[in-house]
Amino acid sequence: MSPQQDEQRIRRVVRVHGRVQGVGFRMDAAREAARLGAAGTVRNLWDGTVEADVEGTTEVVEAMLDHLRQGPSSARVDGIDVRRETPRGQTGFRISD
Repeated sequence: MSPQQDEQRIRRVVRVHGRVQGVGFRMDAAREAARLGAAGTVRNLWDGTVEADVEGTTEVVEAMLDHLRQGPSSARVDGIDVRRETPRGQTGFRISD
């Protein structure tokens, strides 16, 4: 990656609300992140939401946010909260416990 591309990286922490646990949401998010080339993590939270920490170019992160707004067909997404964070230079995408 060139330095110019590196400067254009953004990071968003997303909380997804709805029926999003026990429906394959994290696996679906990880598959889409790998397809898009996004870095970060996705995990279930104690309150029944899913949190995704997504990093990449603006285009990649926006595409991932669009995907998280829908989720897999087995999920029901009622909404997402998006928080801007400073990129950490993450590589790869993983499912956290």
